[in-house]
Amino acid sequence: MTPPPETVCAAARRERLCAAVARALTGDAALHYRSGRLCRQVRPLPLHAPHLRSDATRDDFALLRGAADCAAMRLVHSDAALHRSLSPAPYVERLLFEILEQIRCEAQPAPGMHGLARNLRERFESWSRGCCRAGLADDHLGILVYTVVQITWSRVTGWPVLGETEDLIEATRAGIVPQIGTDLAGLRRHRFDQRAYARHACELAHRIASMLAHARAGFVDTGGDCRKPDDPLSAFSLWVDFDESQEAGAGSATLGASRNLDPTAQGYRAYTTQFDHEVRAAALARRALLREYRAKLDERIAQSGIDSARIARALQAALAVPRRDGWSFGEEDGRIDGRRLAQVVSSPAERRVFMRERMRPHGDCAIGFLIDCSASMKAQIETIAMLVDSLVRAGEQAGLVTEVLGFTTGAWNGGRARLQWLACARPPHPGRLNELCHMVLKSANDSWRRARTDIAALFKADLFREGVDGEAVEWACARLAAVPVTRRILVVISDGSPMDAATAQANDAAYLDAHLKEVLLRHETLRDVDVVGLGIGRDLSAYYRHCATLDPAAPLDMKRLAGVARWIGARR
Repeated sequence: MTPPPETVCAAARRERLCAAVARALTGDAALHYRSGRLCRQVRPLPLHAPHLRSDATRDDFALLRGAADCAAMRLVHSDAALHRSLSPAPYVERLLFEILEQIRCEAQPAPGMHGLARNLRERFESWSRGCCRAGLADDHLGILVYTVVQITWSRVTGWPVLGETEDLIEATRAGIVPQIGTDLAGLRRHRFDQRAYARHACELAHRIASMLAHARAGFVDTGGDCRKPDDPLSAFSLWVDFDESQEAGAGSATLGASRNLDPTAQGYRAYTTQFDHEVRAAALARRALLREYRAKLDERIAQSGIDSARIARALQAALAVPRRDGWSFGEEDGRIDGRRLAQVVSSPAERRVFMRERMRPHGDCAIGFLIDCSASMKAQIETIAMLVDSLVRAGEQAGLVTEVLGFTTGAWNGGRARLQWLACARPPHPGRLNELCHMVLKSANDSWRRARTDIAALFKADLFREGVDGEAVEWACARLAAVPVTRRILVVISDGSPMDAATAQANDAAYLDAHLKEVLLRHETLRDVDVVGLGIGRDLSAYYRHCATLDPAAPLDMKRLAGVARWIGARR
């Protein structure tokens, strides 16, 4: 089940705090957390030790802080290139080598940083308890790996093994320490020298892998059922994933790589822009029909009991900035008011002779809503229209600049652009092969009252065709960048991946996906517009660094709307 926006908002705040810790410890300003992984820009860092993974929606802040400290220690004390060159090839050996290198880094907290050392220890011990609760140490292979990790951690860091599982590992420890004692001593002795440490770590990993292979062979000879020690589903590999290409699960937007967008190709392009157009959405429907749609939308909002003033206060508290607005006189403290000095002489007991600067909240922020008007969104458009209309009205009351945009295609299956391509004998790799339709439902210069009828054009069913998200995000960001404010937020409301059948058939299925990722990366780097994704029944984390999911089946009430408003306001 996808967590609600308010839970995602709180989780995002905790991840931002943890990322700030990692940046402070490493001095790397490009670090941030994304889906529980520490990233530089938008790329996850190759930190595969199992206890570095975190989930901000389930873990408490202490555990998240511990994971951030562990990752920061790894970045500070480990040479990634040297680690890759020394890492063994077999899966189990590589798994163990990864954990051993992380243990080495965690054994080097700076003197006097007792809180950091405590966080490192608590994170490792919490992960160890989780291993036992998950049953990863129940079989004879799992207990062997668990024991090796525990005694290595204790020997290298100098901390005692986890007391709760000491009895569990005692028999296994007694059996293997005579065989690996020399390597354990070498790990302790060379913990400040990565290359020397790696030699003992490789030897230890090789010995344990041999023990696992021997134990498996003996177990199979007796008729048991045991997984291969190098099987990716074997015991501790459930905690480690060396594959950087993460497959999206059910309910997630998928993300592919396009072979036509590699550095040797021409990059993303449109075959022709001759038929692209930008239009006011109100021009696509009769005024009488728009008034009918608006009455329907007003009725739905009234039935839901949405209080726009309350939403406005939430947006103002999150996004407005204080600005000096004159002076407040007759105060009992502050600066002395020179005009009342005579009153101080004549009435010494009078205290209301001071003045203070008066600060008023000022909404120096623009919020744009970009709505994916693809065919799959048609069934959810009533909820989306209610959401956007209520947020725009509340944003205006909070003194914010708001804009509502939509994007679709001018035709199905490529339209005139594809016909032109066919007439030219189908040149290879034509690029985007459809005519775009970018719709303005409310511009930044319009008030909500003036644009309220135009917003209702979302109910017009024949506007919904296909979607080219990357160019639409670029267009919406360019419009927001022209608004004279200090902060700009673009909320992309979508239910999945970009889709245009003609473009996918003529190029490859991931062509539009790769372009959207490229556009989002560019704006994350420029930091001109904060682009966030609001998935309608779909997880958009494959594309957007900040995203939340809205269940379209649940009614849109004040609680859910306020949660979305707080999530938008939490962007920094």
